[in-house]
Amino acid sequence: MMLIVLAICAAPMIFSYVTYYLIKPEVRTNYGELIDPRKYPIPDLGGASLDGKPASLEQLKGKWILLQVDAAVCDKACTQKLYYMRQLRLTQGKEKGRVERVWLITDDAPLDIALMKEYDGTHFLRVDAQKLAAWLPTAEGGKASDHLFMIDPLGNLMMRFPKDPDANKIKKDISRLLKASSIG
Repeated sequence: MMLIVLAICAAPMIFSYVTYYLIKPEVRTNYGELIDPRKYPIPDLGGASLDGKPASLEQLKGKWILLQVDAAVCDKACTQKLYYMRQLRLTQGKEKGRVERVWLITDDAPLDIALMKEYDGTHFLRVDAQKLAAWLPTAEGGKASDHLFMIDPLGNLMMRFPKDPDANKIKKDISRLLKASSIG
């Protein structure tokens, strides 16, 4: 009788050890791909604002940064990413002030004024395309303009979202980051 009582009492503990050490779940809760932030601090990209004055991502340190990379001639995919970035920031409610939007422009072509007005509040920075390509990790066979990226308030690239992303899943990732983090 004593052994039965002991087995009943020990069963939950044994089961917890088995599930923790032997049955590893493959499910992850984040949608974006986590990137080791220590490997990707913000480099000097030789950036400039649209009026030609020197500017960099370093100036936005202390905020979470949603980042997109594209040429100045903004196609449908580029416009979609700008729209997502604006809406994702707005859906954060009172936390939206912790998130900044940045478009890194990889060429010297002029930007569409109507597009700039529509996405007012987005930081437009022209950067050296070669330095940018050396910094941003992309999916195999992809390019930086395929993704949205997230930079933490300490100035480290820490997340990459897939091509043609699901905005609702990105929203959940950002909400989790802002809730879990007291910085930014």
